[in-house]
Amino acid sequence: MRKILIFFMAIVALTATSPAFATKRSIMELPLFERAVLIIKHFETLHQLKHRPYYGYGHRILPGERFPQSRPLTESEADALLRKDLKKFCAMYSKYGKDSILLGTLAYNIGPGAVNKSSVLKKLKSGNRDIFKSYTSHCRYKGKWHKGLYTRRCMEIAALFIP
Repeated sequence: MRKILIFFMAIVALTATSPAFATKRSIMELPLFERAVLIIKHFETLHQLKHRPYYGYGHRILPGERFPQSRPLTESEADALLRKDLKKFCAMYSKYGKDSILLGTLAYNIGPGAVNKSSVLKKLKSGNRDIFKSYTSHCRYKGKWHKGLYTRRCMEIAALFIP
C-alpha cells in the first residue's frame, strides 16, 4: 500500500511542477524518451560553473570536453546536452528493447558501470520482470539511504517501465 501511495504522490508531483503540463496533460501521454527527460529535469538541478565536474542537468564533464568558462549554460543548451547523454545511455542498452529507456535513465544517474553490475539488469537479462525492489534499491547517496532518490526511482519505474 505504501508503494502505491508513493507512486501516486510522485506522479502528481511531476505533473504539478512541470511547465510542460500547463495544459493539464498527463506525463503518460508523452513518448517514453520525453517522460525520461522530464523526470531527470525534475530531479536534477541546473548545474552551473561552481558545480564542476557536473554541468547542465547532471552531465559529468569528461576529459577533453570543452564548455564555456565565463558563462553558465542556457536552459536550451543544458536540455540539448541532457538529450545527447540520455540517447547515448539508451543506445548502450538498446538490446533490451522497451527497457532501454529505463536502464538509460538509471545509467544517467548512477553510471553505466553500476547498472551493468546491478540486479536490475541481471533480472531483465533472465526474463524476470519483477524489478521494483531491485530498481528502488539504488537510493543511496554517500552511503546513506535518500528519500528523494527513492521518490525518483518510484517515479521512473512508474512512468518508464512497461511490464
